[in-house]
Amino acid sequence: MNAREEILGRIRTALGPDRAAPAEVRRDYRLTDERDATVLLDVLVDRLEDYKATVVRCAPSDVATTVATALRTALGEHDPARVVVAPGVPDAWRPDGAVEDDGRPAVALADYTATVTGVSAAIAQTGTLVLDGRPLSGRRALSLLPDCLVCVVEAVQVVGGVPEGLARLDPLAPLTLISGPSATSDIELERVEGVHGPRTLVVVLVA
Repeated sequence: MNAREEILGRIRTALGPDRAAPAEVRRDYRLTDERDATVLLDVLVDRLEDYKATVVRCAPSDVATTVATALRTALGEHDPARVVVAPGVPDAWRPDGAVEDDGRPAVALADYTATVTGVSAAIAQTGTLVLDGRPLSGRRALSLLPDCLVCVVEAVQVVGGVPEGLARLDPLAPLTLISGPSATSDIELERVEGVHGPRTLVVVLVA
């Protein structure tokens, strides 16, 4: 018996044999979003910008140029060689001088100023980007340690709501859900950015 089974067994014993049956979970919530794809893209941009992310749009042929420009704007004069990319990011998306993540110790990723990744899905209604640990998204540490994160989102990856987004994902994958740059507030409601992840989030929306 493992710890989980032992804990659940103690709970069952404490509740006794006459405990009430659990309530049925209703599944009549909206599963899909019928809004036009163009509308969903606008909703996603609105939510992301409300969360203080930077969003730039581009055509499929302009991804590399747009990523490079976004990095220059976000990083200023930093050496572009200090940019690390997820291993599955296409060559056409990679800025010159970027280094591919090769599984080096996670602590070494903190030496880079920015990361470039793709996403598994983007949820318009909540302004959420989902990374799933596959090569295009990269491992979780890759999206958390460098101070700037650039995510490339293709229009076909954008869905309306959370149920629709979750239906596209592997529930056993190490999912990372990102809604804006890392931020928290102390007891006096002073906003502090970059505590739990990247201080800067740039989204390159390809449509």
